[in-house]
Amino acid sequence: MRTYKLTIAYDGTAYQGWQRQANTENTLQGILERTISSVAGYSVEIDGSGRTDAGVHANGQTATVVLSGRVEDEFFTEKINSRLPEDIRILDAELVRNGFHARKSAVGKKYIYQLDLAEKPDVFTRRYTYHFPQRLDLDAMRKAAQLLIGTYEFAGYTDKKDEKSTKRTIYAIMICGQGSKVSIQYEGTGFLYHMVRILTGTLLEVGTGARSIESVKEPLKSKDRSQAGFLAPARGLFLDEVYY
Repeated sequence: MRTYKLTIAYDGTAYQGWQRQANTENTLQGILERTISSVAGYSVEIDGSGRTDAGVHANGQTATVVLSGRVEDEFFTEKINSRLPEDIRILDAELVRNGFHARKSAVGKKYIYQLDLAEKPDVFTRRYTYHFPQRLDLDAMRKAAQLLIGTYEFAGYTDKKDEKSTKRTIYAIMICGQGSKVSIQYEGTGFLYHMVRILTGTLLEVGTGARSIESVKEPLKSKDRSQAGFLAPARGLFLDEVYY
C-alpha cells in the first residue's frame, strides 16, 4: 500500500463544501473520491486537511489517499484531471510515508480573504472577492489584528458550539491594500468552523468604525460569539497553503 499527498486547487462556487455528505453528491471530497476510484479500478477514500465550507475556494488544499501500489505522477495529473470538472484540479501528487495524514500531520495553515471596495463589483473577480464598497481604515484594522495574534481560546470566534478544543495559535495576520482591492492573510496552527470569516467580519467592523480596536479582545475573554463581528461571505475566502 502506498500513501500519496495530493495538492488540490478548486473554485468552490458550485459545490456544497469539501466534506462528503449523504444527501448530496456535489461535494469536493465526494467528486474526487469517485473520480480517483474510477481511474484506479477500486474504491478509495481521501482525507482532506480540513473542511472548507460551501463556496470557499482553495489554491492549496491537501489530501491523502492510500492506493494499492505505486503509480506514476501522470496517473493523477493527466488521467484523473481529464475526468474532473474544470473547476477542480490536482496540482501535485507526492509519494509520502505510510501513516502520513493530510489533517493529523498538518502543523499550520494559511488562508487569504479577498475584498473589493469599489463602488461596483469587479466583473472578473466578483466570484472570488467580497464586494464591500466602504472606506476602510486599514491602519486600525492592522492594530486590531495584532491583538488577535497569539494562543487563545477562540470559542467566541466560531459558530460551532460543541468544539472539543477551541485553543488555537495565530502566527500572523497581514492586511494589504492596493487600489480598491484588499486582502487579509491569516497564518496559524489551525482554524475553527467559520473562524476566519468571523475574524474578517470583526476586522471589517473595526475598519468602518463600527467597533473599537480593543473590542476584538472581548470574544477572547468572554468566549461569547455575539461579542464578535459578522460572518463574512464564503466567496472571498481561499485556503492557500497547508504546512507540514
